[in-house]
Amino acid sequence: MAERERRLTPPGRGVFVPRAEVMSAEDVRRVLTRIAHEIVERNHGLDNLVLVGLQTGGEPFARHLCALLEEIGGVAVPLGTLDVAFYRDDIGLRPVLPQAPTTIPGDLSGAVVILVDDVLFTGRTIRAALNALADFGRPRAVQLAVIVDRGHREVPIRPDYVGKNLPTSRNEMVDATVSGVVLGNMVAR
Repeated sequence: MAERERRLTPPGRGVFVPRAEVMSAEDVRRVLTRIAHEIVERNHGLDNLVLVGLQTGGEPFARHLCALLEEIGGVAVPLGTLDVAFYRDDIGLRPVLPQAPTTIPGDLSGAVVILVDDVLFTGRTIRAALNALADFGRPRAVQLAVIVDRGHREVPIRPDYVGKNLPTSRNEMVDATVSGVVLGNMVAR
């Protein structure tokens, strides 16, 4: 569960209780390094790539990936952030909570955009991100990198780069940060 959701969970709805560490900080570092190499290989270099981290969970991972790509390829890859709060299909069902500004490094037309997020669950956030990207041009391709894919898709979204596939039940929560990945549950207070 992203830090944002944990902070904004109303007191009456429970609290996140960690149960098991799934990945350590070193595991996350290794996963990011592997994903960076896969991005370079799949795209035959770094030409015309743009990384976009989803606010707030994907942004730190996108920053780390950007640094690794520069280290590997010797070229600075443009980095942006995207807040999809106003593009979600559940507006009206839950509060709209814009978290951080969207910063896109120029027109995305013709670029290969790599969306980066922490946890892929239902796919609805990624669907919203695809809608939001359309406001910034027409990318040649959009690829998806996630640290954890926990399943339970509600829309036909599939990641191109996955750190770890982690089957979970619907009531479990996953908290992924650069410090590690923790599996837990929401428990009533």
